[in-house]
Amino acid sequence: MSEQPALVQALLKPDAYPHKPSKVELAQTQMSFVFLTGDLVYKVKKPVNLGYLDYTTLEKRRFFCEQEVELNQRLSPDVYLGVVPIVSSGGEIRIGGKGKVIEYAVKMRQLPAERMMDRLLLQNQVTADMVERVAQKLAEFHSKARTSPEISAFGNLEAIKVNTDENFSQTEKYIGSSITSEQFHRIKTYSDDFLKSNAGLFRERIKEERIKDCHGDLHAAHVCFSNGIYIYDCIEFNDRFRYGDVASEVAFLAMDLDRYHRADLSRAFVEAYVRFSKDEGVNQLLNFYKCYRAYVRGKVECFKLDDPYIPNKERSLAAAGTYFGLACRYAREKPILLMMTGLVGTGKSTVAEALSRSLGFNVISSDVTRKKLAGISPTEHRFEQFQGGIYTEDFSRRTYDAMFSRARELLSQGQWVILDASFKKRHDRMAAAEIAKRANADFAVVECVLDAASVKARLEKRLKEETTSDGRWEIYESQKQDFDPVTEFPRQKHIVLGTSQPTSIIVKIVSERLFAAS
Repeated sequence: MSEQPALVQALLKPDAYPHKPSKVELAQTQMSFVFLTGDLVYKVKKPVNLGYLDYTTLEKRRFFCEQEVELNQRLSPDVYLGVVPIVSSGGEIRIGGKGKVIEYAVKMRQLPAERMMDRLLLQNQVTADMVERVAQKLAEFHSKARTSPEISAFGNLEAIKVNTDENFSQTEKYIGSSITSEQFHRIKTYSDDFLKSNAGLFRERIKEERIKDCHGDLHAAHVCFSNGIYIYDCIEFNDRFRYGDVASEVAFLAMDLDRYHRADLSRAFVEAYVRFSKDEGVNQLLNFYKCYRAYVRGKVECFKLDDPYIPNKERSLAAAGTYFGLACRYAREKPILLMMTGLVGTGKSTVAEALSRSLGFNVISSDVTRKKLAGISPTEHRFEQFQGGIYTEDFSRRTYDAMFSRARELLSQGQWVILDASFKKRHDRMAAAEIAKRANADFAVVECVLDAASVKARLEKRLKEETTSDGRWEIYESQKQDFDPVTEFPRQKHIVLGTSQPTSIIVKIVSERLFAAS
């Protein structure tokens, strides 16, 4: 890391500020130095020309400071306080006062770092209600956001292609470091093909006036929950990155929630936005724009590798790889059908729910389906004897057939599906594989295994809880004698999963196996 410029060194001293803070902390991006003083934040733009932004003169930096305040006051009016000069006098550099103006800073109220959405996500403290409130605020903002023929032009296919082509040209030099050649070409092909195939959809969005003067950089780190919701740090340096389809803005935060392995919150956010905005067209463009936004974030992390003032290059390299991997997932041509199998009590439903929450799978549960067919509550227990009552062969056949029907429907919509059942018989497992084949979906089997003592403890504990499962130890012992070993699938499609591991490790293992090519 290079030595910091004299201006930065001066502003790290508390005496440089009118309110004399007890300490000053420095954060930075590729574009700005950010000085955190406790109550206030001062953001100074770096004198750089990155192609898509130009801060190389004092006049330009002042202009863009003023733009930043004006634009961000739309969503956070009491956070952005104004633009202040930085002066030099008597060999001292300070904020405001008399002297020669050598720089400008955006003055902001400092928001609590611990209430930022990215921090809260890591602590599992973001709820569906919270993201739904963000969706409502965003929908209201978009309904009032400026549009015009000039802004609408950024929704043209040609304008979107300029942005995607720029992404790929600017990241070619990183192939082999932060992005593989396979990833690069898969994402580029997907992007180009989508644009060619959906020209009419983009024209319709312009006609509906869905191209607006948006925020432009809506990811989790730019949302704060503190006595309300603050969405801040929009793009001020280049209009074309802020002008765009509202669907692209929605996709940005949805993608970031996916990155934090919270596909459940991502889905809740999008569904709420569509509900509040009445904009059903968002869903048709969601995957494309998720891919685009993930790629842009990967590119930005790559640019940090070339900045001598930014430390932790390994961190930027890892982050870029994560974003590009996510973009590659969105560029998948096929949906996925994942089949759970294993004895009762081995954790199939727990794993299925974790994969649904993390990766966005739709779970089709045999327990829920069976009780729906029986006309009873999902949590009403029916402790039948083995293969008796609602667990007879005939009733089980009806259950599997209903699950298969629902899976076909979801796969035809391009959605990812988990079939959560024991699948103790080979012919049912083969039937599931055939459904995937006919739907042109990728297919994999997750076989859950667990030692008998742990299963027994789990089943005894479950009897005291409100669950959809009717599993008991005697069912486990009977099922064990009636279970066809899983030998019909090749190793690459068969994931044997020991479920005594932490859920986070289990999700990581399954993800790595499913997306090995990504």
